[in-house]
Amino acid sequence: MADQSPQQDTFDIVILGGGSGGYACALRASQLGLSVALVEKGKLGGTCLHMGCVPTKALLHAAEVADSARESASFGVKASLEGIDMAGVNAYKEGVISKLHKGLQGLVKAAKVTYVEGEGKVVAKDTVQVGDRRLVGRNLVLATGSYAKTLPGLEIGGRIMTSEQALRLDTVPERVVVLGGGVIGCEFASVFKSFGAEVTIVEALPRLVALEDEAVSKTLERAFRKRKIAFKTGVRFESATQSDDGVTVTLEGGTTLEADLLLVAVGRGPVTQGLGYEEIGVEIDRGYVVATDCRTSVDGVWAVGDIIPGLQLAHRGFAQGIYVAEAIAGLEPASIDEKGIPRVTYCDPEIASVGYTEAQAKEAFGEVETYEYNLGGNGKSQILATAGFVKLVRRKDGPVVGIHMVGARMGEQVGEAQLIYGWEALPEDVAPLIHAHPTQNEALGEAHLALAGKPLHAHG
Repeated sequence: MADQSPQQDTFDIVILGGGSGGYACALRASQLGLSVALVEKGKLGGTCLHMGCVPTKALLHAAEVADSARESASFGVKASLEGIDMAGVNAYKEGVISKLHKGLQGLVKAAKVTYVEGEGKVVAKDTVQVGDRRLVGRNLVLATGSYAKTLPGLEIGGRIMTSEQALRLDTVPERVVVLGGGVIGCEFASVFKSFGAEVTIVEALPRLVALEDEAVSKTLERAFRKRKIAFKTGVRFESATQSDDGVTVTLEGGTTLEADLLLVAVGRGPVTQGLGYEEIGVEIDRGYVVATDCRTSVDGVWAVGDIIPGLQLAHRGFAQGIYVAEAIAGLEPASIDEKGIPRVTYCDPEIASVGYTEAQAKEAFGEVETYEYNLGGNGKSQILATAGFVKLVRRKDGPVVGIHMVGARMGEQVGEAQLIYGWEALPEDVAPLIHAHPTQNEALGEAHLALAGKPLHAHG
């Protein structure tokens, strides 16, 4: 194994970016006996840990606690919600981040990865330059992640912000307009509503969470109406002006919305500009790195995470990082099935899915069968006072190719759903499995029982 003292500047792998994809690649490569340099300009853990998944989920948990306090009387508990202490919420959130950050730093140190802080740039197909230091790698891994996008002519600043600024708010705004009804928009809308704000979502596409199965969108929209979260779908944003008092948002057709804050949640773009990628011959398409099985157009140069087109999820980058480390080490890992990556939207109610939507399955396989099991028949869901469903999509007389779930805490059920999809299980294979009672997990079992032709707590 190569000497790993800080002076050594030649490695088996040089990784640019220390987010989920980059650090996973570094840890796995080190485990496999490869020498690794990991370059990060910000904090180890990247967007996910510091400005994305982890802080937003901490806010969503605080939001759930607020709702529990507000609705406690319906469970026979006399509690009162005196208000949201944003300083306290932020301290809790930062505490979670800090613990995870320290743990990750410890892992990277223990793995004897050469960690280089600073802004790196690719200067040759085997070299990353950080300041006046040159790191040469037999392989380069590009893992520079994504940034919060805005729309042309919509300047971020003041009362107009992306999720990054919204995570640092020290007060709860009274009225919020959320531009974008995808995952990030719906999660923040859910938080703001639970914290007591009036919320309106504006989405150009015909439905909220448009990448999910249509039945999921309908149920989420129904739940948001019940929660008095307003939304306008199929409507385009035109402009926004801000003053000391608020923001005026103008939509196509002239409708205006007044708010204290405009949250821009129109997706994330790849961080690839000005980093030397194209100069070494890496093929770029609309800012994204073109890659097949994480291999770019340049031999020995790999890409992972949000810079590759597809689902922008931390766990996708994480899996790709491991895949690349194993491929470089000669283990010949199996390709990642993008459809098998679980997807969770952590709003209330939660959405969890894996595999094909009904529409995608029809397009891919022709004839399909579906079954929707309503959580009304699930004991634990009644205890939690949540509504929703588990929807199965199978190929006609074949395996289950899609599982779509809506309801409180359904994200926790997606692990079994992923196994069912990944193992190409028939409903008859899942039906004999015993699911503990009373759990929400039973809903998955019941749905498969019904699709296998033996519904017990459901109308077949």
